[in-house]
Amino acid sequence: MKTSRAAIRYAKALLSYALEHQCEAQVAQDMSAIVTQLEQQKEIALFLDNAVVPAQNKQNAVKEIFADAHKTTHQLVDLLRQNKRIDLLGAVAQNYLKSYDAHQGKIKAKVITAIPLDEATHQHVLDKAATLTSAKVTLENSIDPSIIGGFILRVGDLEFNASIAQQLDTFKRALTKTNYSA
Repeated sequence: MKTSRAAIRYAKALLSYALEHQCEAQVAQDMSAIVTQLEQQKEIALFLDNAVVPAQNKQNAVKEIFADAHKTTHQLVDLLRQNKRIDLLGAVAQNYLKSYDAHQGKIKAKVITAIPLDEATHQHVLDKAATLTSAKVTLENSIDPSIIGGFILRVGDLEFNASIAQQLDTFKRALTKTNYSA
């Protein structure tokens, strides 16, 4: 999903509105459902991005898929359609969840490994990530075999890259910079 300044603005405005009307938790559940649906069913995301499909059809489809969503979520969909920005729905949902977590003092840490973490290692990485911030940390593990081994830890804007691929790349750059003559 593409992130834009507009999506961030819509998300912040939505959070502000939801806090004012004390429905931020229900809207967060809706936004989570939207993100999940758009990630799992790429056809929906393609449908929303399709410029040929009329905005009213997109709005009707979203309202049908998320019929049990909170009134505020439906108002967001209406507003996005009116402003011809319904293609931003997924990005708005992602940014709303980030803003909502920040409002609650939570932060999501992401650890990328070559293989899945076992429970003990997961807890150890979670403890280390918690030392980097004062917020409550939740840890998401994603798998990327291209890093060969080690891990990449991202907490907010911080990144710690301890992957084997990074170390090999650093070593390669060091060897190519060295000018040996025999």
